[in-house]
Amino acid sequence: MPRFYITTAIDYSNGDPHLGHALEKIGADAIARYRRLCGDDVRFAIGMDENSQTILQPAEEAGLTPTAWVDRIAGIFSDHWDRLHISNDDFIRTTEPRHTRAVTEMIERTRKAGYIYRGTYEGYYCERCEEFKQEKDLANGRCPEHPHREITWTKEDNYFFKLSAFNDSLLKLLDDHPEFVQPDIRRNEILNVLKEGLQDVSMSRHQRGWGIPFPGDTEHVVYVWYDAVINYLSGTGFPADGYRDWWPAELHVIGKGITRFHCIMWPAMLMAAGVELPTTVWAHGYVNWEGRKLSKSSDAPVTLETAEERHGPDALRYFLLREIPWTGDGDFSWKRFDERYNADLANDLGNLANRALAMITKYRAGVVPSGAQTSLDKKALETLAAYRSAMDRYLLREGAAAAMELASAANVFIEEQAPWKLAKDDSLSADLDRVLAGLARTLARLAILLSPFMPEKCAALWQALGCDREPSSLDAYRELDLAANTVHCEAVLFPKADSR
Repeated sequence: MPRFYITTAIDYSNGDPHLGHALEKIGADAIARYRRLCGDDVRFAIGMDENSQTILQPAEEAGLTPTAWVDRIAGIFSDHWDRLHISNDDFIRTTEPRHTRAVTEMIERTRKAGYIYRGTYEGYYCERCEEFKQEKDLANGRCPEHPHREITWTKEDNYFFKLSAFNDSLLKLLDDHPEFVQPDIRRNEILNVLKEGLQDVSMSRHQRGWGIPFPGDTEHVVYVWYDAVINYLSGTGFPADGYRDWWPAELHVIGKGITRFHCIMWPAMLMAAGVELPTTVWAHGYVNWEGRKLSKSSDAPVTLETAEERHGPDALRYFLLREIPWTGDGDFSWKRFDERYNADLANDLGNLANRALAMITKYRAGVVPSGAQTSLDKKALETLAAYRSAMDRYLLREGAAAAMELASAANVFIEEQAPWKLAKDDSLSADLDRVLAGLARTLARLAILLSPFMPEKCAALWQALGCDREPSSLDAYRELDLAANTVHCEAVLFPKADSR
């Protein structure tokens, strides 16, 4: 089986998750589930970035030790991902011994190769990003990611990584492998940074009682961003034998605000240590509320919990991936969420399932008849081609849209074929069988295509069609035959939502 290792950025342990975190996890989960449908052996890793200095203040304010604080936050994040049906195989925490081992090994290899030295750094430092900023990268004298916070001038003796030594190698990487940074707009941004020339970067901070001790110098801890990206390796067991079973990663999914760490520093770190590079870094955009980025400090009237509760976890998964482009920013609003839910899920997919299952129950005693191919089968094959093309390119919105076009076509098919009329004429029994069998096949195909987006609801639809377990492979899509299956009408998949 082809192996597919996919990761998301690990999340800061300084507050609760929000919709931006959810978009990333849900999107990566949809890709992981799709690759499993394709027959790949998938490893999907997420986790927590727990060595940040930013956790010290909230931990103290909460009367907790740093360890107790990160344990609590990790539990909150993990609970949300369980509710959203995130199918991760690993939940790595950077306070784990396996991660410390990987970080230490990377530093030792890099030092042995001659890419680490001791020096003094002086410049602007964003406490929230935990990143040194060049003046040209500031907006009105502040960090563009945290414009409401003051930025401080900092001077420290640190260990440095010779990032500048990899400028030409990184340019060549993007020239030879444009797929390394996606989408194109993010690759162009990285190219512009490289063309300006790279500076060496600090890779340690003075010890403040929290973080991974810098190998050979206990007065310093490893800089959190240097430490954090190594989680993708530590999740494979690096440096133990067998880590290459999963490394290199096929895909890192991150937010666009951290591309420099993942598309410049991370590949340079791997080059310095003699470790293979991942295939692709995909940088998605932000979830906005009325044009403003949602964040932990956002005052937008939406939380991840209220969004999960409004129409259920699967509806939120679908909305975020159908509405927010995977290539850029998108807006979230309650009005648009309700509109998309009613139009796509309640009226289109949900109504199709309700009508088809009810007619099979009424006209054929709940048993799917055998029937010849219909125009829906041809449409289903066209849909599969469009769906796979989009999903293979990680264009999730387009993949969901392709599947929903099949649902729309099936609703039109019902109106055109009018099975309620066919049922009144015994001489048209074969025609009725053909229509009902075609609708059953279409519903099963929709359950397969949409399962990466709505795993719980699609499993329920699959089982309502008399199938075992849940959709597990695209292999059955073309020759799908549900004849003799006994269907059952359960509760409505997506009850129509009232205006709020």
